[in-house]
Amino acid sequence: MSRHIRAAVPGPGRLRSSARRHDFVVDFEEYRPMLLGLAYRLLGSMWDAEDVVQEAWLRWQGTDRSEIREPRAFLVTVVSRLAIDQLRSARVTREAYTGPWLPEPVMTSEAGPLDTAELRDTVSYATLHMMERLSPPERAVFVLREAFGLPYDEIADIVGSSVANARQMHHRASVRVTEGRDRFRPSSEDHAKLLMKFMDAAAGGDLGALTDLFHDDVEAWNDGGGKVRAALRPIIGKRKVLAFLGGLLARYDFSDARLLDVNGRPAIWTRVAGTHQLVMIDIVDGRIKDIYGVLNPDKLARVHPG
Repeated sequence: MSRHIRAAVPGPGRLRSSARRHDFVVDFEEYRPMLLGLAYRLLGSMWDAEDVVQEAWLRWQGTDRSEIREPRAFLVTVVSRLAIDQLRSARVTREAYTGPWLPEPVMTSEAGPLDTAELRDTVSYATLHMMERLSPPERAVFVLREAFGLPYDEIADIVGSSVANARQMHHRASVRVTEGRDRFRPSSEDHAKLLMKFMDAAAGGDLGALTDLFHDDVEAWNDGGGKVRAALRPIIGKRKVLAFLGGLLARYDFSDARLLDVNGRPAIWTRVAGTHQLVMIDIVDGRIKDIYGVLNPDKLARVHPG
């Protein structure tokens, strides 16, 4: 064997190092969808979630594998703590945001595993929006318990609290997130039917039909981010929401619309006055309780109408 060929063949130590790197990559890629789903629930932004997961990958690479007993638990801890830190700094930015800050919607196919009702509910747009009420530790406790079923002792270690305090945070978070919402969520089919009725009524300018579809306490939220013209405050109450929509329907055509599967639920993709918009709803007592309109183009980058 020539000297050049011999030099190209790794020795035993190099082989072990190469295999170790391969194992690290394989292990991490196995958990990546779950980690992205976790970070997205904690941050409400897939852009930020990807940054957090990338940082977790770098830390994973720099950690002695012999010190890691449970890779999944290690990675969940790292991602959760990074996301909590990110969320603390993000809250300052969101408070200075132009108009209401709404989560970044994602196609259901890109939201990570959704093989349990808890995973599906915690990635729903309404739940993500309600979680904005929580402090970063409360949000982490809620997500880790509700979506991923972690025991309180592990959650307490992740967020740096006592087990008793973790339990209290979970209780407070659960009350705030579920306040005013149905205990039993409508099926995707029922959700889609009500959304189609809303879309048809809007396309036909039928305010009477819209009145029948709305909950008395309906609220409309619009996120233009200062880049697209949108209401700068939430619109609260059936009368005000109908007046707002009536003004829009009198000026713009809403007929060009289609259904997309977003955040585990059907949503409307439409174009109004030359601007793309994604409209999502939440349902209480069989009627539309919340309307979310995302117009900020930066937040629509992951929506693919096909």
